[in-house]
Amino acid sequence: MASVPPALPWVTWGKAIASQVIVWHHLLLYGPLSLALDADWPAATAFMYDYGRMAVQVFLVAGGFLAARSLWPTPGAPRIGWRQWPARVLARYLRLLPMLLLALVAAVAAAALARAWMADPHTPAAPTFTQLLAHVLLLQDITGQPDLSAGIWYVAIDLQLFALLALLAALARSALCAGARALACALPLAAGVLLSLVWFNRLPEADMWGPYFLGAYGLGVLAAWGRHGGRRGGATLLIALLVTLALLIDWRERIALAGAAALLLLWQPWAAALARGRLYAIAGWLAAISYGVFLLHYPVSLTVSTFVMRLTPATHGWQVAGLVVTWLLSLPCGWLAWRWLEQRPHRVRLVVASRHF
Repeated sequence: MASVPPALPWVTWGKAIASQVIVWHHLLLYGPLSLALDADWPAATAFMYDYGRMAVQVFLVAGGFLAARSLWPTPGAPRIGWRQWPARVLARYLRLLPMLLLALVAAVAAAALARAWMADPHTPAAPTFTQLLAHVLLLQDITGQPDLSAGIWYVAIDLQLFALLALLAALARSALCAGARALACALPLAAGVLLSLVWFNRLPEADMWGPYFLGAYGLGVLAAWGRHGGRRGGATLLIALLVTLALLIDWRERIALAGAAALLLLWQPWAAALARGRLYAIAGWLAAISYGVFLLHYPVSLTVSTFVMRLTPATHGWQVAGLVVTWLLSLPCGWLAWRWLEQRPHRVRLVVASRHF
């Protein structure tokens, strides 16, 4: 995860809370331990199953908001041209790759242990070379390969969206911004967001492609633009119009949440109050390690589930305890991965030029 500027507490709090919601959504979705909570608290687990996934919208909006700062900070000032596009996208991929490789190794090892020690139909089978290669290249959903771990689909979408935003910025820089006003430079993105919200996002079979999520991501970009040059009023109106039109065509709670998140990032209400106190330090830590936690909680879950099912009595108490232990272990695992791969990237000898997950 990228470090969040201290002046943006809503980004910090959003990533901190959304990452934990997503972890618990997955804990209640995968593995045999989730059956205990489902039996004891069916309403709560149903709610988390149905609505927990929507926390991804917060990451999408925040991702667009942060990516705009380096690629396209204001409508009339795109920072990337056609010649820079391949290098920037490659740098982004290399930024995401170390944590992805660690998560894949951990998931494959945890699945091997699970297949040997417990019987659960949801445990991934031993991977083929093609399956591994597709995951490393972030093409697993496009090529129809079975998932080896939870969360990798989002990494693939993040890379696609970054590449798409960089492409639109290069288009605006080369074709529209030569002597044009800032509003004209914003047209490629605004058109892409509108097309995503009213069309692509309504096609469930398209959720392996970046344009499906460009609406939420682009709303984050619009929020970033609105924070410069006295544009907040215009950005608010544009975001509200785009979201309202999308919801009138097809009501989607995820889009309503994305719109609300974009407006919060645009206006940053009560920012000073949110940035005070010990709780903000905890939120900052959770936001910093969120990428590692997001990718590593599944192999941790698989490993803990294996030991609980193998070594403890088959009671709901032990299974619920296993879920809590999984969550608690995911945090230090994410922290260690963050320290090793993001705070000290020279250890993996990769050149990193982008830090905006």
